[in-house]
Amino acid sequence: MMKQAIVVLLCLVATFHTLAQEESEEKIIQFSGMVVTGDSLVPVPLVTVYRDRDQRGTVSDFYGFFSLPAVNGDTIVFSSIGYTPARYVIPEEIADNRISIVQFMQRDTVNLPVTYVYPWPAPQKFKEAFLALDLPDDEVERARKNLESMLIYEKTIALGADGSENYKMAMRQRADALYYQGGTPPISLLNPIAWAQFIQAWRNGDFKQ
Repeated sequence: MMKQAIVVLLCLVATFHTLAQEESEEKIIQFSGMVVTGDSLVPVPLVTVYRDRDQRGTVSDFYGFFSLPAVNGDTIVFSSIGYTPARYVIPEEIADNRISIVQFMQRDTVNLPVTYVYPWPAPQKFKEAFLALDLPDDEVERARKNLESMLIYEKTIALGADGSENYKMAMRQRADALYYQGGTPPISLLNPIAWAQFIQAWRNGDFKQ
């Protein structure tokens, strides 16, 4: 029983020694640098920089600078909206405990799916709004309404005479008065032309206004 306990204890000591040796081989490295665009070398702010093994990291500042601890062999991922993700693998063997790099980011075009925004909360509301829709007349319908003869006639009667027509009528009456001055003007009851105009006006319905 004592021999078995000694064997188990030796195995545990050997295991702990191996793990400690492996941990001592992992070297903590301060990984820092600057993220810039690949075409114009402009700093890229707010880039997510993290270790791929544990998904932990940091974010670049306004000037594109970043810094985070890592170990040799770590894969560092650079990710930002509008840019293609980039990766950097820390060398297994490195003399210093610091690494500084300039990481280039290539622009990426993101195509978003088409989204239709409607002002109605439900299809039933759309049906009700569509049935209650009062569409304005098109150009052809407006032209047809404007060219209706009766409508034009009513608008003409309601419009009345303008200043030019009133002036011409006053001048005509003045000329007739001067023409018959000192004499007897003709009686319209005996004028056949006046009777013809009266009958035509009566047929046209001018006296219904």
